[in-house]
This record gives sequence, structure tokens and C-alpha cells, in this order.
Amino acid sequence: MWSTIGFGAACVIGAYHYWDGIWIVAVLAAASCILTFLFRERHMLLRPITAVLLGLSLGIGWFLGYDAIFMEGAKAADGKTVPVVAIATDYSYETDYGQAVEGKLTLEGKEYPALIYLNGQEALSPGDEIRGSFRLRLTRDGAQEATYHRGNGIIFLAYQKSETAVTEKETDLWRHLPAVLRRTLTERIDAFFPEDTAFFAKALLLGDRSGVDYETNTAFKLSGISHVIAVSGLHVSILFSLVYLFTLRRRISTALIGIPVMILFAAVAGFTPSITRACIMQILMMVALLFNREYDPPTALSFSALVMLVVDPLVCTSVSFQLSVGCMAGIFLFSERIKGWIDGATFWKDWKGKQFRVRIRSWLSSGISVTVSAMFFTTPLVAYYFGAVSIVGIVTNLLTLWVISSIFYGIMLVCLVSFFWGWAATAIAWIISWPIRYVLVVSKLLAGIPLSAVYTSSIYIVLWLVLCYGLLMIFLISKDRQPHVLICCGVLGLCVALGLSWMEPLMDRCRITVLDVGQGQCVLLQADGRSYLVDCGGDSDTASADLAAETLLSQGITHLDGVIVTHYDRDHAGGVAYLLSRVPADTVYLPDAVDDSEILDQLLPYCGGAEIFIRRDLTLSWADNELTVYAPLSSTSSNESGLSVLFRAEDHDILITGDMDALGEKLLVYQKQIPQVSVLVAGHHGSKSSTSEALLEATRPEYVFISVGEDNHYGHPNEVVLERLEAFGCTVYRTDENGTIIFRR
Repeated sequence: MWSTIGFGAACVIGAYHYWDGIWIVAVLAAASCILTFLFRERHMLLRPITAVLLGLSLGIGWFLGYDAIFMEGAKAADGKTVPVVAIATDYSYETDYGQAVEGKLTLEGKEYPALIYLNGQEALSPGDEIRGSFRLRLTRDGAQEATYHRGNGIIFLAYQKSETAVTEKETDLWRHLPAVLRRTLTERIDAFFPEDTAFFAKALLLGDRSGVDYETNTAFKLSGISHVIAVSGLHVSILFSLVYLFTLRRRISTALIGIPVMILFAAVAGFTPSITRACIMQILMMVALLFNREYDPPTALSFSALVMLVVDPLVCTSVSFQLSVGCMAGIFLFSERIKGWIDGATFWKDWKGKQFRVRIRSWLSSGISVTVSAMFFTTPLVAYYFGAVSIVGIVTNLLTLWVISSIFYGIMLVCLVSFFWGWAATAIAWIISWPIRYVLVVSKLLAGIPLSAVYTSSIYIVLWLVLCYGLLMIFLISKDRQPHVLICCGVLGLCVALGLSWMEPLMDRCRITVLDVGQGQCVLLQADGRSYLVDCGGDSDTASADLAAETLLSQGITHLDGVIVTHYDRDHAGGVAYLLSRVPADTVYLPDAVDDSEILDQLLPYCGGAEIFIRRDLTLSWADNELTVYAPLSSTSSNESGLSVLFRAEDHDILITGDMDALGEKLLVYQKQIPQVSVLVAGHHGSKSSTSEALLEATRPEYVFISVGEDNHYGHPNEVVLERLEAFGCTVYRTDENGTIIFRR
């Protein structure tokens, strides 16, 4: 266990903080390991330290060897367009621009897993051969920033750059059995389950979340049961219970049948880090059972993590791996202790001797202890990666997990029966759909409760989390432990953090927030109790909507006074519909222009009939503030037919022009008599065709904010624009360098 901790730390250092002299750390760790080994008998603490140092030195050595031997050729091809021969390893799926398929491509005699993007609509099957020129992007640190694929075993993203030749080949059933079986099960579920529950069945059995809509996914996140639809240890334990029952609890039969079943299940689920970890641990348990040996959970967890890190050191960057290992570590460390504290509480003293109440007490204490202990290490990770911490998660887990096993068995039974008896499979699927609907309803109801989750977009919530972990450390090391004091302090701290989060924006006379949504735009305007959002779009529609919603909800804002969409490009409007599903608006202001992207059709159902198409200038006034929405000045293009916004609060004017180019800016200045402004949100993310000299001459902004994505392939912001802004003496802030920008007065 200690050696694995050191090995894992080495992989983390190599993955996140690699530098040319990293080998020095390995040498120093090895030398320190020898010293601590020589003196290990003098102090017991030196033994685990020796093991950690040994793992650290071996881990760095392994990482360097893996990087030099396996990745050298891949690094040389990064960013280049090269002839590629690839073999599809799965079925393709549709994207916005064509098809994508996982496969393996060969470079200099070495095979690399890749995600291949094709421009055509031709569907591919496992075994199909693809030939053509592709631009390769390394998912690991290379010419561009690493992507999330690196922790999931994908080495390259390959983008089609020329005509490709696809040679269809008959699928080798045994070689591609997992992919074929996954496709077959998916088709069976779609065929026999009702439409409103089929997506959940696929997610629960196969980890296929492609059919989970935004609202449901958000409900699962806020209610704290996202792990249910991420195939992991819960699903493996359910499957093992079925195997154990089927083999009549005979250890030899359990091992002989269970081990192949676990491997096949992991393969069908795609060998994701969470399922791989769980299956390795379950196989170790069956091996221990087979040889009548003790099964030690911490050792099994450490061994499974070590195997995965040896196979791919960069698996440590996978969120799935981190959450899976962290969850199990928390359960092993704290579950029994928490259960003991709950069982020993004076609240239960009148429940003794009453069988039904004893069972309820056992169910509650077990459920609470497992959930709370699992959250010990995963809460900081969830807060960091997903920006939200569920408050109702314990309740949701207690209300839903008891039925998940039955649903899982029912889905498997439907898939099995469907091969022989269609109407029976339909009947079983209809029955199983009701507990699925129960889970969906519970999650949505609890997610809809005010304060079902808190958001780390508020610094006060982050400080509250730090406080909670500080209190927990004090609690664990103290001799006189009083859980009720710990809980009361945590609740009181949360109340204070929420109060400060809600009060702080109200203390500003006006407040402008340019959210860091990547290559897109989302600007929040606030003054005297009113909030208006201008655009919501970026690198990801859902991610930009999440960021906007969580920023608002963290301030206690549950509805907007208005949303203004400057134009219908996805990087400005793609996230608006998703945002409105979480935070409704009194009015949605839209340009009266043609929408070629079909975003308007997606958006209108969420407007609730409160949409206004701007055909002439509109001015909104409240207190001493004024918000003017300028109608489109042209209909020549989507950029020129958009809206622009002037926000006047006290002595500060803020101008937002969307993607308007130089000609449109000139028309705006002279037709609308735009005054000098304090803040200008640069047009078109800093494109050289916008933020012209004419606009700068007329507005003379003190500050210019540029909403732009890091390392975007458009080259925004353009150097010409930056030089122009410098010449006018503007102070420039950029979301790719400064993150979310807040201007407050």
C-alpha cells in the first residue's frame, strides 16, 4: 500500500509537473530509501517511509521509461498531418461534423489508441480499415494543452484532412466481442424499454450516458447520485452477488465463472478506470476465496491501482480513477468508525429489542456511514472538477440505492429473455421501468430543493469546505470526540458562507462579470438588485450553461430579469437553452434575424413565451441605471445582424458589441451616438476585424475585456488588436489569462 502511494505520487508528478530534471527526484528518492532502510529498525515510522520512497523512485523511473520508449514516436507526430492507416475498434457515432470512432493507428511500427474524426456520414464497424491523411493531436502534453482523453487511454485525436478510403471488413466476433456485445445489449434495451427509461437502463448496465439529457444529468449531479450511472464498484458488487448466488456460494465455481464474467463485463463497459479498478479488486477477492486466504481490502485497492498505473502512468489524470480510488479509500478508513458512532448514539436507546426498528437502524447507519466515508476524499475532487457539492446526497442515496440492485438484475433479465421471448421481455421491461422512474423522480425532486447543492464559484463556499476539513482533522486527532459539535459547526459555517455569498454582490453599486467560458462569450450585468445576462456559449454548450447557472445560484439568484442573445452563433447562444432550464428569465431578448444554426428552435421552448424579438432599439430603466439593446444594423451576415448592448450604471458605461466587425462598429458609433465608456467587451473575441480604431476613438474605454479561449485555433486575440488597444492606453484583461473577470463599483 505504501509503495503504491509513492508510485502514484511519481505518476502525478510526471503527469502534471514534468520537467527535464525529474530524474533527479528519482535519484534522491532512491538514496533516501537506502538510508531509511538501513535505520528502519530504530523507528517504526521509517518502514512506511522507506516503502513510499521506493515506490517514488520506481514510479519516476517507470514514467520516464514509458515516455521515452512508447511516447517518443507519438510526440514527433503531434500537430502534423500524416498518412494514417487505422483499424476501428468500436462502432462509430455521429458528431456535429460527421462521424467519430475509436481505433488504433500505427506509427513507426507501434500501435496507438486514437479517437478518429471523419467528415463523412458513413457508419463504421469494428475491424474496418481507414486510410487517409489526418492531423494528429496528442492528448497528452504536447504542442497544445492536454485533453481529458489522456486519462482514458486515448493517445491521439485524429482529424481527417483529405479523402479517406474505408475498407469494410467482416467483424471478427471473438476479437471484437465486447464491442459487438455492447452494441447488441444497447439495441435490446432500446427495443424493449420505454423511451423515458431506456437511457437510464443503458447508463446503469453499460455506462453509456449518451442518452442522458442535460436536465437529468444535472439532477443526478445536484442530488449526489451521479455514481449510479457511472459503472463502478457498485455495479461490480451487484454482478458478483448474482454470480455468487448462481454458483450456490461454492468458492471454486464462483472463481471459475466469476473471473471471466468480471473481465468480460469490464471489457463491455470499455475498461474505464473505475470499472477496471473494481473488477481487479473483485477478482482478487475471488482468488482469495478460491485459495482460502484472507482478503485485505486496502491491499487489494493498492494492487489494483498499481496495476493500472503500470499499464498507463497517465491514468492518474483520469477523474474516474481519482474518484474511484478516493471513494474506496474513504470507505476503508472511516466507514466502520462512523457506523460505530451512529450505532452508539443515544437516539437509538429505545429501539433495542424491536426487530423491525433494529433493521431500520442498521439500514440507516450502514447507508449513512458508507456515503459519508466515501465523500471524505471525493468531495474536494468533485468540488474542483464539477464546481458543486451536493448537500442532499446522503438522503438521495438512502432513498434510491436500495432499489438499484433490483433494477440492475431486471435489465440483465430483459436482455437475456429478449433473445427467446419478446413479449415477456417487454413485460419485464415495463415492470422494471417503474423503479427507474422512481429513482428519476426522487433525484429531480431533491435536486429542485433550494440549497440542494452549493457551488465553488463562491470563494466563501471554498473557505467553508476548508474549514470543514480543518474541523474534521481536529475531530479525528482529539480524544474527546463529539460528532454533534462537529456537525453543528459545519452547519453554522455553511450558513455564514451562504450569507456572505448572497450579500457580497448586493454591496456593489454595479457589477460586470465576464465568465471564462473558453472560446465564447457570457457576460453578467448587475445593478440595484437586477441581473441581466448577455449571451451564454463557449467551448461547450453545457459547460458554459453550468458555469453561468452556478455563478448565479451561488449568489442566491434563482431567476434572471433578462437574457440578451446578441446573435445565434453557438459560441454566443449555444448554452442559453440549458441555462434557462436551471435559471429561468423574465424576458429573453432575441435578434430578429435568420438563424442558420437552428439554435433558435432549441431555445424557444425554454423561453416560456417571454421572448421579445428586437426590431428597434429598446431601453430598460430602473433606479439610476439604464440598459439599451440596439437593434440589428444590417442583415448581411449573422455577425452584423446581431444585437449590441450599452449598460449605464452610475458614472460607468459598458459596451458589448457581440461579433460585430469594423463596418458595423462604425455604423453603431455614428447612428446611435455611442458615448465614451468605462468598459468595452472586445468584439468577436479579439478578432482583427473588430474593435476598430473608429470604435476606440469614439468610446475611449479605460478597460477592455476579451472573452477568448486558451490556445484557440483562430489565433484570438489578434496581435494587431492588442497593439491597437495598447496605443489607445486601454487596460486589457483576458479570460484565457485572467480567468473570469469581475468589474465592480
